Amino acid sequence: MRTLRQFRISAILLVALCLMSAAPLQAQRPPKEPPKASNAPDDNGDSLPDTPKLRDRTAEQQQEPITTLKVNVQVVNLFFNVKDKRGAMIPGLKKEDFQIAEDGKPQTIKYFAAEANQPLTLGILIDTSGSQQRVLPMEQEVGAAFLRDVLTPKDLAFLINFDISVDLIQDYTSDAAQLRRALDKTRINDGAGSGSGGIAGAGQGTIPVSRPKGTLLYDAVYLAATEKLQKEAGRKAMILLTDGGDQGSDKTLPNAIEAAQRSEVIVYVIMIADRGFGFGYEASASSAMHKLAEQSGGRVIDVGNNPKKLRDAFDQIQSELRSQYMIGYVPTNTVPDGKYRKMELKPVNPEYKAQARKGYYAPKE
Repeated sequence: MRTLRQFRISAILLVALCLMSAAPLQAQRPPKEPPKASNAPDDNGDSLPDTPKLRDRTAEQQQEPITTLKVNVQVVNLFFNVKDKRGAMIPGLKKEDFQIAEDGKPQTIKYFAAEANQPLTLGILIDTSGSQQRVLPMEQEVGAAFLRDVLTPKDLAFLINFDISVDLIQDYTSDAAQLRRALDKTRINDGAGSGSGGIAGAGQGTIPVSRPKGTLLYDAVYLAATEKLQKEAGRKAMILLTDGGDQGSDKTLPNAIEAAQRSEVIVYVIMIADRGFGFGYEASASSAMHKLAEQSGGRVIDVGNNPKKLRDAFDQIQSELRSQYMIGYVPTNTVPDGKYRKMELKPVNPEYKAQARKGYYAPKE
């Protein structure tokens, strides 16, 4: 018969053998809970094995230098009208109705809009040189009516007059009455006065551009584009009332065209002069105004000294500005060389023609 001591020793040995045989089986069992998603220590202070997980780079970034990747994506935006062969506006077109090329290479249209009431930024430039003596009152009256009709509370307009100087006589406002008061203050300056003029309050102070005699047309376009309109976004237009003659400008016609294209502003030229008093258009002046308008996506309208034609001209411009399409594309040429690039926009329908600017300047690094 076993003694009590022998029984206790046998029991202890039996328990020890059971534990030793169970250890390998316990190691092969799957865990009751999913493994932790990180290598945090368990309750015993040991690290758990690696498991597939989304890498958390925030902890690594605390030890590694931060590198910022900048991706500049340039989008070229183009506002334009579409007309048929008779000059009638064509509404209701879709993105698929157009093709765009840059320097002869097809581009993919990414953005498209055909909204009639997009906000408008408008610059009115009035020639107040001696050749406009007899037509200035007509410009003041009809121009004020146009501004009253075209401007909405979300639009902005400014007013510049140019002769021997270039003067900002009304800064941005949506108040047609305020613009009318500024128009009424314009006076003919044929060079009898003196002094320095310029765009005051345009962001860089007064620019000395006055001349003893002359008509600083190209300077006026250049300054309006670079000092005012280039800073604005969205739909932009410039309406130029003049006989097209320039005398004494520092800037040239190519400078004026480039400034308009860089500012993405459409230039409309209303050719106006008092032919009954010996003033008309020189062939070179008319040619220059056509280049300026067409390269920027606008056009020239000849009204002479006829008030009805002037009202019709403003009505046409208002209709075109409120019926524009807009497309945007990311150019395949991403080189920031600052060079001029030609654009060609074509409706798929050969019976239609797009009135759009002819190119743009790439950004420069």
